Amino acid sequence: MPQLDTSTWFITIISMIITLFIMFQLKISKHYYYNNPEPLTTKLQTHSTPWETKWTKIYLPLSLPLR
Repeated sequence: MPQLDTSTWFITIISMIITLFIMFQLKISKHYYYNNPEPLTTKLQTHSTPWETKWTKIYLPLSLPLR
C-alpha cells in the first residue's frame, strides 16, 4: 500500500493563504467608505389643528381654589 505524499502540502497551503490574502485586499480596496458621515436633518411635520392657534389653559384639580 503506497504512502501519502505530503511533500507538496506546505507549498499548496502557503500559496492558498497568499492568494486569499490578495483577493481580500483587492475586494476591500474597491469598497467605498464615506469620508465624513453625518446624520440627515429631518424636516418637522406641522399639523394643522384648530386648538394650536388658540390659547388654552388646563386647570388641574389641585390648582383650583379651596371652597
